[in-house]
Amino acid sequence: MLDQAEPQVHPAFEWVRNHRIETLHLEVEEYRHRATGACHLHLASDNDENVFLVALRTFPMDSTGVAHILEHTALCGSENYPTRDPFFMMIQRSLNTFMNALTSSDWTAYPFASRNRKDFDNLLSVYLDSVFFSNLDPLDFAQEGHRLEFETPDDPSTPLVHRGVVYNEMKGAMSSPVSQLWQTLSKHLFPTTTYHYNSGGEPDHIVDLTYDQLVQFYRRHYHPSNAIFATFGDIPAREHQERFESLALNRFQAAEIDLPVRNEKRYYAPVRVQEHYGVDPDEGTDNRTHVVMGWLLGESFDLEKNLEAELLTAVLLENSASPLLQALETTSLGQAPSPLCGLEDSNREMTFVCGIEGTEPEQAGDVENLILETLEQVAREGVAHEKLEAIVHQLELQQREISGDGFPYGLQLIMQALSPMVHGGDPVDLLDLEPVLERLRERIRDPEYVPGLIRRLLLDNPHRVRLALAPDTGLNERREQAVRQALDEQKASLTEEEQRTLVEQAQALQARQNQEADDSMLPRVGIEDVPASLKIPEGESDASGRITRYHMGTNGLVYQQLVAPLPDLAPEQRQLLPIYSSMLSEVGAGSEDYLRMQDRISAGSGGISGAATIKGNVDDVQSVRGYFTLGGKALAANSDDLAGLLHDVASAARFDEKERVRELVAQMRARREHSITGSGHALAMGAASHGASPGARLTYELGGLEGIRQLVALDDRLDDSAELDRFCQRLSELHERIHAGGPDFLLIGESSGLEGSEAAVRGHWSLDGDRAEGGFHLDPVSEQVNEGWLTATQVNFCARAFPTVPVEHPDAAPLSVLGVLLRNDNLHRSIREQGGAYGSGAGQDSANGVFRFFSYRDPRLEETLADFDRSLEWLHAGGQTAASVEEAILGVISQLDRPRSPAGEARFAYQSRLFGRTPEQQQRFRERVLAVDLASMQEAAERWLTPDRASTAVVTGHGNRQKLADLGMKVLEI
Repeated sequence: MLDQAEPQVHPAFEWVRNHRIETLHLEVEEYRHRATGACHLHLASDNDENVFLVALRTFPMDSTGVAHILEHTALCGSENYPTRDPFFMMIQRSLNTFMNALTSSDWTAYPFASRNRKDFDNLLSVYLDSVFFSNLDPLDFAQEGHRLEFETPDDPSTPLVHRGVVYNEMKGAMSSPVSQLWQTLSKHLFPTTTYHYNSGGEPDHIVDLTYDQLVQFYRRHYHPSNAIFATFGDIPAREHQERFESLALNRFQAAEIDLPVRNEKRYYAPVRVQEHYGVDPDEGTDNRTHVVMGWLLGESFDLEKNLEAELLTAVLLENSASPLLQALETTSLGQAPSPLCGLEDSNREMTFVCGIEGTEPEQAGDVENLILETLEQVAREGVAHEKLEAIVHQLELQQREISGDGFPYGLQLIMQALSPMVHGGDPVDLLDLEPVLERLRERIRDPEYVPGLIRRLLLDNPHRVRLALAPDTGLNERREQAVRQALDEQKASLTEEEQRTLVEQAQALQARQNQEADDSMLPRVGIEDVPASLKIPEGESDASGRITRYHMGTNGLVYQQLVAPLPDLAPEQRQLLPIYSSMLSEVGAGSEDYLRMQDRISAGSGGISGAATIKGNVDDVQSVRGYFTLGGKALAANSDDLAGLLHDVASAARFDEKERVRELVAQMRARREHSITGSGHALAMGAASHGASPGARLTYELGGLEGIRQLVALDDRLDDSAELDRFCQRLSELHERIHAGGPDFLLIGESSGLEGSEAAVRGHWSLDGDRAEGGFHLDPVSEQVNEGWLTATQVNFCARAFPTVPVEHPDAAPLSVLGVLLRNDNLHRSIREQGGAYGSGAGQDSANGVFRFFSYRDPRLEETLADFDRSLEWLHAGGQTAASVEEAILGVISQLDRPRSPAGEARFAYQSRLFGRTPEQQQRFRERVLAVDLASMQEAAERWLTPDRASTAVVTGHGNRQKLADLGMKVLEI
């Protein structure tokens, strides 16, 4: 595609180039700021969800977390917005579809997105001021980063402790063995560059960072000459540039900022190391070791090298039919492939990683031999051309798909372009893959091409590390003792003046946290800026009523779903639903084994998956509906392949490949256990909620803490062959039960694609037979819960829940707004700022009829539970302003209006109708939200959120066993 003519450009900027990418329906425009050299990348699109990001190259050379702590502290007040915490205050007074700040290994970014132009301009003014004119108050550093404090802040006779939001965040993050595995591998793969260090911060090193070092890092890195500006959407680049210049850039000149990230010095021979991670003594160490191998590859911003590495990774690891993943899944050396398996290409140089978990340290050599022998075999035997074509097909599909269901589409594109911009590469290359994919198709015709890649990048590459990360039952205790000893020695050396200084700092910080922030200088949107109605796509049905079509702009992709109401299931069948759903596309079908099916899925689709969805009715959460969906996506030309895959899986999935079923259960267990420390708040809320309604109970039993415990027990039982036989038989019976009747069909795509998609469905299915029968039923549930769950974590996740109402109840809207009000005006201050937790909040779940409080990566336990109660006392005491109520309403509306991908919008509209959430019902709820006032929230809270109705759950470390018992909790372990 030829570059286009120069667009209009602001005088402060110079135009560099334009490049049209037809497959993405956008124009890439690149500019440079004349005075400072700052880059501006604009992705011009007709999408009204406009995105902004400014990124700074940040290359820390220690693990104090300086870049991460600076990211937090920079958002706590600036020159034009000197109020405390303007970032969180803007979340409250905005219609944003995304707001965050991100610290990577070698950049720090500040992105947001909004569909409202006024809101976009408001956020831009605050973001630019926060980044380039931050106040960096020492008390904000103490709050967000770390501080020394007496356990009772005004009592020097109590022990010294470390406190701080990032300190606690990273204690939680580094509780995960997988996080420790990645950081330890990076340490050895990158012995001399910034990637050697933990950019988020290691808790033991965070406490070494001084305020002066933070300020020096800011002055060196946060300058436009070191900045990358990126925008996406329908606002013209010139209008963005006018704002950039007037709000920030006109005050700067070019600066010499020497921040090189050089390529790593290469090893001349492989490195083999063993390190340890901490586990509690009663957890045991058998089969708890991780063994991984990592190779350092080429530069990530070199498109040829990047695509070669992507191709190589897909050849080896794409699915269970890929030779290396198959070897790792089927070996008796461990329980499952390592969660690190794959390609990391966000750093300057790429890393290829593979390995297993659930092994022993002495088997590290055998794991290495297995991996190298598999690579030798693939290099010797080559790869079938049709498999390589399927991989290039996957790359094309990924390039074409308009995503954005969980993360704005425009921001995803910007993030793709960011890494090459940071490292000196060409952002257009990694966005416009079409030319390179054509070259790749030519190269894979050579049968020696892929074997040559395996030899050059892996077998003949000496810069590789074999890491065995083994459990140590005494490590955590030794670390805690070392920290305690250091603090005790530090306390013993404090002079009276130093003690007084610590007390005064704690008092000053508390006073700052307690003062009412002046928000008058912050811009805002109001209720008048909210669109009056929802935009919900409408589908059309065929004469039979079995096929529903949604015409959406999907960029050449089609989406197909089979949808069937769940039948009535026995409790033991219900327990199988999440396992069955995730296995369905991973086993064989008919005469084809799972390896052949994996090849078919890769060649003919972008993947298929199954899911069971159960929700309470709109007017009664004790009555539920359930549906099973099996769906996938494909290029429009492959509509028939996709329909055939879905038909074969639904009609003939086989669970007689017993070893395959056994492997899949072990992999699920590993994934679910790893998820605990990252999702502890959601799991705690699920545990606290499970007495509120049958839907909440089922979520807890299938996907919550009880579900994880059941999965662990199942995995242990399946070592018995007779138990495995019975399990496979139960899966087969469940499959037959769910697919006993004909499903309905959801088709999404552009008009031309929908014609072929419908023809494909009709070619594989008879629509004249009986439809699938429903009848799914759950018994009513109503009980209080008081549970404490023990796991391997250094922080806590606290939750409290109250049974409430379904979405059609008049109180659902006030309770929804109340959750945002409590988070904004009370919980954020008491639990995050004062308590040091990384996050907290509250919210109404109307699908299950429950109102829930939570804290995330929280150093406190019973104090946080008390804060939940005090937030309701604060509500009833009154004094909340009309502005804060309006901001809470905006928070709910922002969630309701959050955009999805075109396919996601259609899926959501269809699923909503299945569960009675019609457009009329959604509009009715929206109008009720807009009408909420303080009195209605107080009245709803008085009716539903009373102490005698409360349930509580906590996820915490094993050291708190006695504390849980003292609190009267039922103590459980996974």
